[in-house]
Amino acid sequence: MDIGALLTSAGINVAICVVLLSLYSILRKQPSNVSVYFMRRLISEQIKPDHFGIERLVPSASWIVRAWLATNEDLLAAGGVDGLVFLRIVVFSIRIFIIAAMICVFLVLPVNYYGQEMEHKKIHAESLEVFTIGNVKEGSKWFWTHCLALYVISCSACVLLYFEYKSITKMRLAHITGSPVNPSHFTVLVRGIPWSRDHSYSKTVENFFSTYYPASYVSHQMVYRASRVDKLMKDAEKMYRVLKTIESQSKESYMPCCLCRGTTHTFKALTIEAESVKSKTSGDGLQPSQREKLEKKDVEKIYKKLKTMELQNKESSMSCCLCGGILRSFKVLKNEAESVERKASSDRLQPSQTDKERPAAFVFFRTRYDAVVAAQVLQSSNPMLWVTQLAPEPNDVYWSNLSIPYKQVWLRKIATLLGAIVFMFVFLLPVTFVQGLTQLDQLRQTFPFLRGILKHKFMNQLVTGYLPSVILMLFMYAVPPTMMLFSTIEGVVSRSERKRSACIKVLYFTIWNVFFVNVLSGSIIRQLNVFSSVRDIPTQLAKAVPAQATFFTTYVLTSGWASLSCEVIQLFPFFCNWIKRFILRKQEEPCSSSALTFPHHTEIPRLLLFGLIGFTCSIMAPLILPFLLVYFFLAFLVYRNQILNVYVPKYESGGLFWPIVHNTTIFSLVLTQVIALGVFGIKRSPVASGFTIPLILLTLLFNEYCRQRFSPVFKRSPAQVLIEKDRQDENLGRAEEIYKLLRTAYCQFPLLCPDLSISQDPSTSQELSIPGNSRQDKDPESSKDPESSKDPESPNPEFQEISLLS
Repeated sequence: MDIGALLTSAGINVAICVVLLSLYSILRKQPSNVSVYFMRRLISEQIKPDHFGIERLVPSASWIVRAWLATNEDLLAAGGVDGLVFLRIVVFSIRIFIIAAMICVFLVLPVNYYGQEMEHKKIHAESLEVFTIGNVKEGSKWFWTHCLALYVISCSACVLLYFEYKSITKMRLAHITGSPVNPSHFTVLVRGIPWSRDHSYSKTVENFFSTYYPASYVSHQMVYRASRVDKLMKDAEKMYRVLKTIESQSKESYMPCCLCRGTTHTFKALTIEAESVKSKTSGDGLQPSQREKLEKKDVEKIYKKLKTMELQNKESSMSCCLCGGILRSFKVLKNEAESVERKASSDRLQPSQTDKERPAAFVFFRTRYDAVVAAQVLQSSNPMLWVTQLAPEPNDVYWSNLSIPYKQVWLRKIATLLGAIVFMFVFLLPVTFVQGLTQLDQLRQTFPFLRGILKHKFMNQLVTGYLPSVILMLFMYAVPPTMMLFSTIEGVVSRSERKRSACIKVLYFTIWNVFFVNVLSGSIIRQLNVFSSVRDIPTQLAKAVPAQATFFTTYVLTSGWASLSCEVIQLFPFFCNWIKRFILRKQEEPCSSSALTFPHHTEIPRLLLFGLIGFTCSIMAPLILPFLLVYFFLAFLVYRNQILNVYVPKYESGGLFWPIVHNTTIFSLVLTQVIALGVFGIKRSPVASGFTIPLILLTLLFNEYCRQRFSPVFKRSPAQVLIEKDRQDENLGRAEEIYKLLRTAYCQFPLLCPDLSISQDPSTSQELSIPGNSRQDKDPESSKDPESSKDPESPNPEFQEISLLS
């Protein structure tokens, strides 16, 4: 490939970026797209639509200025620790590749270009191989420049990694100490509970922890098999959103008559109901989780009222305003009524709830330190029983996987590992096809009918410079969903852990298929046989990496620049919103359940892959570094904008993605040094080879130091911090507040758990096995709870009127 083909690919991608970014700056100003481009702000604050003006139709760069001016405090409040850690990855990449670009472009690139005595063409007609290390003749004395650049890049990367690791470690500790009371700090997830013929799982858990942890054990919450109750809860939430949307759009909803098409008042949500909902969701100083539970109680009572109305009159009929025709204005479907009846009677009152218990439970302890000790200690002589770990945050729990028996988890991990490996090798087919497009001679021999088309200069540049990276990028879009499916099948118990597992799988997949398979291109048999001898790996990589630098450059342009433009414009959510609003005519209020979370499992592997390509090609083919810098600068602006406006952090891992970034960066540095060692050996430069070996050892020693110094904080919480937090809570008298929070934090069925967990009747609580701790049921403080004195079946006076008005 020559410079002309590279410029053709760059021109196409620049045009795509300019068009999509200009289109984004227009679409984000339209009121109908607020739920696409401002979902996070729409949920957390009120956004007033601007009046129509010509500025809505004119592209502007105001979003770039706002993203640039945002402070770390703003980003931390919008995206949490995980969002800020992701941006630190981008900042680290910008810093290290600025250093690499300065030394390699001004020192290494001229040495590569003039490495051999030859007559050079004009720059636009030069082949890209002239700018690589392959153009330097064997035994040249100028290889010291490459060795010096390698030392500068490696030392700079290690120094920046150290300070970033130290900063993010402090950020994680500040998140633990400075965050409000988190139920997960007091909770241990127990799996592998042994089955007993005489007792239920709940009774077994109570007996075990009351015996071995009598001073610290508080209560527990069992996990149940998902059944129709789960679907009923989702239906109730959907009904609540529908009613709330109707009320917010208009006090009166109009429908055309079935005969004369005249309008008649079919449904009206009274303002008293709206005020009651608002009072429960915004007043009384309640926490957001408590407000959500109150809303769900209202949903249940709305269902009961609708059920009563449906029993009184299955079809509410009224006459048309003109012709007197009968119009069905509102009808509760029969299956919904039956589901409400069963929910209100069978699922609430049947003592068969114990049959639905699974061998997993959330166990609550009095202090954070007690929970950490219980989570890290081996509970039984049989490691497959009473398996404990710190519980994830309530919003982070992946409930469906908690029902999986713990004995199946290791089998699932092996099966998903084998499935991922098979998928990785199946993906060799499209990668081999893509590499065939970059080799014109083989392409002409395989497809003779393309010889005439490839004679045109523009088509030649398009096929070799742009088309291969586009095809590979399209195939890569199928990888993250597949790896997310594998991570789900593994049996992980939290959403953040599932995303981290998918992130690691996608990272391994992209490094293998995009880097190694493309570098060692050719037939599949050659790709497999190339690793027959471990000693030949540096030599093979040293020969292949400079030759494939041109493909990596075009891949950065296509999968980098263009993908960022697609990210900011949110193509899929935009089309879904457009179809919903203008074709299906649905007007729904935005809710947190429909909001998107940040796709760490797709974006972190992409950043790390480009970092790997940048490190390995820095001294081999420095021409790629300016294109990489443009990508990272654009990523800095785009991701800041997305975190501030689009993505909603539903759960928090506390920066657990950073160790993945650190380990991958160290791997990239060592791989770069090994490839450089192979190149110096091929080019017969013993001095440069001799200086490279100590650099590899120093990099590995640095990684071991960071692993000992920082990594334990990301695996375990320090006891010093936990004990200080416990003493602080004790001095402030927060024990009762924490206990009340624990009772309702891990509710698998939120509409039922709050009422059941504070029931006055110990026998009912024991039958339904909600907390499972009789000591808490007999607690006099809990019996004084005003909520426990209410009849759960009594209707709420604030929801007495749901009228069908004509």
